[in-house]
This record gives sequence, structure tokens and C-alpha cells, in this order.
Amino acid sequence: MTVTQSGRWPVWKLGVLLYPFVAAAVAVNLFLLALVGLPLGLPSLSPVVSILLSIPLGLPASWASAVWVRRLMDAAEN
Repeated sequence: MTVTQSGRWPVWKLGVLLYPFVAAAVAVNLFLLALVGLPLGLPSLSPVVSILLSIPLGLPASWASAVWVRRLMDAAEN
């Protein structure tokens, strides 16, 4: 991957790089949230359904984590 002329990674490139990890974390959290919801009468989610739901839900979570990482990188440079 190339970086910009100033040497900074743009947020969208960080988001693309982090998406697989963030989507996997979202899938695990959805699955565990469904398990916690069982005593409350909520339906359980299979691992496959959790993964399928994490594909679209991983996009905003990936963007948020990319913004967070970009701020950490900016703070480390200063």
C-alpha cells in the first residue's frame, strides 16, 4: 500500500486494513451477546448468522477503529 505524499496513512486505507479483524470481533461479540440474551428470552444466533450479520456491521466499526488508530498515530508523531 502506498501512503500519501506527507507519509500519513489515510483513514480509509486504515479502515480497509483493519476490516477483517474488526468484522471478526463484531461476529464474536454478536454471538456472545446472543448467548447472554438467552435467559432474557432472546433467540440465539448461530455462528454463521453472527458472521453474516458482522459483514455490514463491521463497516462502521472499522471506520471508527480507523479513526481511533489515525489519532493514535498522529499523537505518536507529535
